Amino acid sequence: MRFRLMIFLLMAFFALSAQQSTNQILLTGASFATSNNGWFEFACEALNATPLNRAVSGESIVHTAEKMNDGTLYSKAELESIDALIIMHVHEKDVFNDPNSWLRNKYYDYQFPMDMSNYVGAYDYVIKRYITDCYQLKFDSASVYFNAPAGKPAIIVLCTHWHDARVTFNTTVRQLAQKWGLPIIEFDKNIGFTKDEIHPVTNDQYSLIFSNDTQEQNGEVYGWHPLNGDTYIQRKMAAIMVHKMKQILPLYE
Repeated sequence: MRFRLMIFLLMAFFALSAQQSTNQILLTGASFATSNNGWFEFACEALNATPLNRAVSGESIVHTAEKMNDGTLYSKAELESIDALIIMHVHEKDVFNDPNSWLRNKYYDYQFPMDMSNYVGAYDYVIKRYITDCYQLKFDSASVYFNAPAGKPAIIVLCTHWHDARVTFNTTVRQLAQKWGLPIIEFDKNIGFTKDEIHPVTNDQYSLIFSNDTQEQNGEVYGWHPLNGDTYIQRKMAAIMVHKMKQILPLYE
């Protein structure tokens, strides 16, 4: 009896381990999200998830849209297994308002190659395309979501910039999140400092002590890219992501 119980417990343990090992999170972004930063990988490690980091320095949300259109952002197998798509394209652009009439009703109404200034349309395409791809799995007999009423739940997570100096983007990405009911990782609200207060010792923008380069916005110099690798700021960003993902996905508790 004890032997059979031991075998059962071992089988349950390995089954649980196998299930947890399939947890994957997909990240798309540019230089603030590439693997040399560290925050995404640190967060995935804490969540016991496999990081699928597709961020490329110098790219924008338009490049992500084009990769989705080409079928190269994720494979069919990855679509089946990823728990969430995180988007961290945080250029100081308006990603919500549409004065140029970029938006289309369906993802397949967009034309490619896409205009590289079309941040509003690109975000819209990526959201609609991912939701569609997930839902369509209900019609795929080879999918674990075959005949599931809602298909695969499409969990898309947006991000703010790593601090609050990019006002246009941070404001409009929140509007976009509200429009779609999407969760958002609010680095800017939780990073531990603000553009509205200078450092009491350096008398400069607080973000500068966490960055190795600078960028001027509206006549003010801010920290541009956060110090990367195993640094305080990357660990802080990881902690912010972990907290949000545990709210979004109960399996990560």
